[in-house]
Parts: sequence; C-alpha cells; structure tokens
Amino acid sequence: MSRSAHPAGPRHADVLPEGHYSAPPADLNALDPKVWAQTVERGEDGVVTVGGIGVTQLAEEYGTPAYVLDEADFRARARAWRTAFGTDADVFYAGKAFLSRAVVRWLNEEGLNLDVCSGGELATALSAGMPADRIAFHGNNKSPEEIERAVHAGVGRIVLDSFQEIVRVAHIAQSLGKRQRVQIRITVGVEAHTHEFIATAHEDQKFGIPLAGGHAAEAVRRALQLDGLELIGIHSHIGSQIFDMSGFEVAAHRVVGLLKDIRDEHGIELPEIDLGGGLGIAYTSDDDPREPHEIAKALTEIVTRECESAKLRTPRISVEPGRAIVGPTAFTLYEVGTVKPLDGLRTYVSVDGGMSDNIRTALYDAEYTVALVSRASDAEPMLVRVVGKHCESGDIVVKDAFLPGDLAPGDLIAVPATGAYCRSMASNYNHVLRPPVVAVREGEARVVVRRETEEDLLRLDVG
Repeated sequence: MSRSAHPAGPRHADVLPEGHYSAPPADLNALDPKVWAQTVERGEDGVVTVGGIGVTQLAEEYGTPAYVLDEADFRARARAWRTAFGTDADVFYAGKAFLSRAVVRWLNEEGLNLDVCSGGELATALSAGMPADRIAFHGNNKSPEEIERAVHAGVGRIVLDSFQEIVRVAHIAQSLGKRQRVQIRITVGVEAHTHEFIATAHEDQKFGIPLAGGHAAEAVRRALQLDGLELIGIHSHIGSQIFDMSGFEVAAHRVVGLLKDIRDEHGIELPEIDLGGGLGIAYTSDDDPREPHEIAKALTEIVTRECESAKLRTPRISVEPGRAIVGPTAFTLYEVGTVKPLDGLRTYVSVDGGMSDNIRTALYDAEYTVALVSRASDAEPMLVRVVGKHCESGDIVVKDAFLPGDLAPGDLIAVPATGAYCRSMASNYNHVLRPPVVAVREGEARVVVRRETEEDLLRLDVG
C-alpha cells in the first residue's frame, strides 16, 4: 500500500515506495497542537480533555462515534481570518465544509459572511438569522426554485456558473421586480496542487465558464445587457487543500487580465474579485499550513501588483475559507471494538464508525492521524490501520499510524482535523446512524446536531 505525501491524495504528489512508513513518534501520548484544536490537552490522569471536559465524560454522555467541536477554537479562527483581511475585504465562510444553525450564529457574531451552495444550506442560514445580504449563493446547477428563494430573500450575491444561469437568474429577478447582484465564476486553467476531485479551475471540469476561447468575455457581455442583473465582479476558485500560493498568483493574473479587457471593451471597472478558498490545514504533523495573516498579505499583494500592472483600481477582495476555519476545530471520538494483528503487516483496529462518518480517506486517499485518548500508555508503538464497521474493504479511517501496543477493546481513540466535510458528507451506509456534533466551550458541552435514531431512518421509509 503506497503512502501519499499529500494529504488530499496522490495527484501531483510524491508517492513513497510500497511498505515505506514514517518512524513512530517519540511519544505516543503527545498531541501535536498543529493538528489538534486549541483547547485539547492530555490531563495528568492521561485522559484527553477539550474545553476542560474529558473525552471519557463526553463518550458517556453523548456516545460514540461523535464529532467533538471546540467552539472557542472555531471562533478564534473566524476572528483571525476577519482580522487578517480587515474591513476592506470580505470573508465568506464556505458552508459546505460544515454547516449548522449554531455555526451560522457564531459566524454572524464574529462578523463573517456565509457562502451557501444549495437550498438546504440557504434555509439553514436564514433560519439561524444570518442577514441575507451577507450570503453568497454558489452552485453549478441551481434550480429555479432555489434561485427564486435566494433572490426573494435578498442574498448579497449569486455566483453565475453557466450561460443558461445568466438568463435564468436575470429572468427570475425581473419577475420579482428586483435587480440581483451577481458575480461570474470563471475557470482560469490553473492545475492546483491537489487531488483531481477537488481541483476546480482546470478547464475539463464542471464548474464555471472557461476563460479560454473568449467564453468568459461573452458571459460578461451577456450579463451586462440584462436588466435583472448587477454584475459586481469575477469569481475564481482553483481547488481545495492547497498549500502552494503560486496557483493563486496565476489565477489572479488571469482574472485581472479579464478585468482589464472588460474595462477596455465596456468602459467599466468591476469593483470585486473573489479568489475562492481552498487553503489547506494540517491533517498530520508533516503538513505546514500558512496562517491567515500570511495568506491575506500574500493574496492582497498579488492582486494589488497585478492591478497596478494593468493600470486598474484594486478591487475589493473576497475569500471563502471553510475547511481552514472549521477543519482543525473538531475531532471524531470512537470506541475500539476489535484489535486484529496481522503478522508481518500491521494491526487492524476496528471502531464503531467508519466511512459513513468520514468518507474522505476512501474518496480522496486522505491522510489522518489518530491517538489513544481515554488513557496514557507507555507500551511500545504498533503500526495500525483504523477501519470502520461497514461491509466494505475500503472502509478505512486512518490508513497507517502508530498506537500503543496495549490498545484494547473499549479504549477511546480520536481522529483530529475532522471538522470539515466529515459530517457534511456523512451517510447512512449499512443504515448506520450519523453521529452527533457536540460543541464544547469553557467546561460546558451541548449537542448542536443530534445523533440520528432508528426512528429517523424508518420515518423516511414509507414502505
């Protein structure tokens, strides 16, 4: 089994030879602060705590598996992004990473905007009190009903993704007697250093309107002619889990080139540019993500430099961090069910969850780390593969990691950096119930998304 050097998957990554594994850590009880949420620590009794509450207490009260979210960490990361970009830019939290009404309220209180990409996400945002003018609506195939609801609610922007959608949004806005603020999403032909399933700016994929061949310029021309639309800017998103800023530099150069062409042809300078999100986080200790202030400085300098070269006013910048805010703030808590040594290979550790609560390892070949959290251990490290309970050989949570050799059924282990996409992409495969999301802050825990029940499953099965 090869081990990819990039946490999002093998594409563009150096793949280590078969059977090559990193050396075990010097201390299996240590918790790397780069990977775990800010308030996570191991107590003197060996039990890991978050927000002052031990994981054994959380498991007893809320069961396992469970997503445990550090609210103080979430809020701190949201503030860091807001502060880094300042009042002259907009930060839109990408709701697809993880969205709940509690999260919407936190974002609102911390001054962030919200990006949604479905009617369900829009409903969640509006029901939790997010002002509609601070909502952006994305998506490559928005239904007429979704568009009508967004326009009627007064969302701050709709990101147009196709020629058909330009007409569709304009028609709906006019029928409602409104003029809808929009951006046009373009694909700039950038191959982001990430897994092919989450690279979104190369030309052969479903998102956006290609810059090549004059398609983006034609989209701009059509949008400017329609009374129901107010074109405010251009949107670009090159992918997810990206560490290298060079892709953003190329994207900004090409987007600014389009802005210059728009000025020269139509005599207007669009006031906004959205560079999307996709900035990576640390899933393992080998990852080295940038801090928000570094990202803000780099992106601002790139856009300013490109605009000065093109003799354009620098537009207002928007970014859409989702994973970078919520990803590191949560871990998934599991109970060990079986421990199965395979001589000469590794030990398989089965937990009470699996690909139904974290599909990313199977889908993207993603890498995670894991720790024994219900106690400390001085046992020798053993190479393990953490797997789930599903009827699927690809049901892998952590491909290769080290846990103490005395690991036993009933122990609690935790996988960090699961705040983004794990609950959002969770399923009921094998009719397994989706776990709860438990938020912890200053010694108090509360459920923000409850655990599913068998009654929930049966209620949908109408027979």
